[in-house]
Amino acid sequence: MRRHGPVVVVGAGLAGLSAAVHLAAAGREVTVVEARDVPGGCCGTARLGPYRFDTGPSVLTMPEVLEETFGAAGEELDAWLPLRRLDPAYRLAFPDGSHLDVVAGREAMAERVRDLCGAAEAARYLAYRRRLGELFDAEWGTFVDADMTRPAALARPLRLLRVAALGGFRRLDRLVASHLTDERLIRAHTFQSLYVGLAPQRALGVYAVIAHMDTVGGVYFPERGGMHAVPEALAALAGKLGAVPRYGVRASRVETDGDGVTGVRLDGGEFLPAGHVVLACDLPAAHAGGLLPPGSADWRLRRPRFSPSCLVVHAGLPRTLPGQAHHTLHFGRAWRETFAALESGLPQPDPSLLVTCPAADADAAPDGHATLSVLEPAPNLLGADWRRLRPELEHRLLGRLEALGYGDLSSAPRLVLDPPAWQRLGHTAGTPFALDHRFTQTAWFRPSGVVRRVPGLHVAGMHTAPGVGVPPVLISGRLAARRVLGPAP
Repeated sequence: MRRHGPVVVVGAGLAGLSAAVHLAAAGREVTVVEARDVPGGCCGTARLGPYRFDTGPSVLTMPEVLEETFGAAGEELDAWLPLRRLDPAYRLAFPDGSHLDVVAGREAMAERVRDLCGAAEAARYLAYRRRLGELFDAEWGTFVDADMTRPAALARPLRLLRVAALGGFRRLDRLVASHLTDERLIRAHTFQSLYVGLAPQRALGVYAVIAHMDTVGGVYFPERGGMHAVPEALAALAGKLGAVPRYGVRASRVETDGDGVTGVRLDGGEFLPAGHVVLACDLPAAHAGGLLPPGSADWRLRRPRFSPSCLVVHAGLPRTLPGQAHHTLHFGRAWRETFAALESGLPQPDPSLLVTCPAADADAAPDGHATLSVLEPAPNLLGADWRRLRPELEHRLLGRLEALGYGDLSSAPRLVLDPPAWQRLGHTAGTPFALDHRFTQTAWFRPSGVVRRVPGLHVAGMHTAPGVGVPPVLISGRLAARRVLGPAP
């Protein structure tokens, strides 16, 4: 049955804003309810004196997904959110003192690999790069840009066979090692498994396409405003289209009758009538906190499996860092041991660090200054004592940064986000990476259809399919909007 009436979107993160833009562009009456005072959700921002930091994702890939979102409203992305491609996308620094810059262009990248690993490995790299492109093409309409609540999503045996033939259902580490032999290059194509909350030994080969997205497709950054400029632009576009924002307001309950959704009750008692509700928020928290209607959640929210978390140090520097790449990944000497520790709820013995220095973000620091953001993977709140770990790991991290040449940051103004801080920001289990992407929480098994049994109730965001990351959550919002709009009349 086709439902009409207003739509309430709960959550003004990237997924909720994507849904709001697509719905408002289609002429629907939309209200966006957001507990915080500003849009952004996980894609947040914070100030510390004269310094500004992005407190959420720092890696933006596949700008064509953003282009499609703005295009749905008849707008050009460049007019709202100019982006620049980072060159290099990453600098990969290995413990033997060597490094590899991930640069744009097939031949240019092959030359970098040839200089580091030799001609034979460069040839293997080019073959694997082709395989990644084929796997990406096979997966796009099957696992990424596909509505997993529709029966048609299951009826793709030929596509699934193609994904299997390309190695998509092998373990990621085995898939990569079957093409590449240099350990440094293998790490360069498997570290991305942490984005989906798993060790390379446990992640499916389908997640090799994350390496394709950033090493081949490129990493981008807004010309001004940092990553928080992305939700700000989306919110401005949604407002132009007529969507009504309600910031600083918390949704307390989705209300239903025998026919499905009737609206959303807010803290304080106000009721927003709606024919559809899109929940673009932390779904386990929504389930635990009573926001979901009784009986609407299935086993995927009753027994969730969460990703590891991270310790992030944001520091303001009274100097610049000439020659520093925007993103530098410093690999530790240990590898398998670090993932095993995380799976056991323990700190990594020799963690790899992602250092972000957004020199292109001119407003992030005063002239002659810089900002530095450092991410260390860490256990989430389930089973780890962070009252003890926090000072220990922060001290170790600062010492590691000094040893890497970043100087003594112990007296630098800094903002530290640990799992308890992530939990205070609304992330269940203290992890900003949501549910992990094990097989039983991938594609059709992710909670996209968890509330399908309630007419008019839809979900979006990183807890749903296609998963974690800026492009996936934007896509999840668009898919939720499509479910609201239904088939074209």
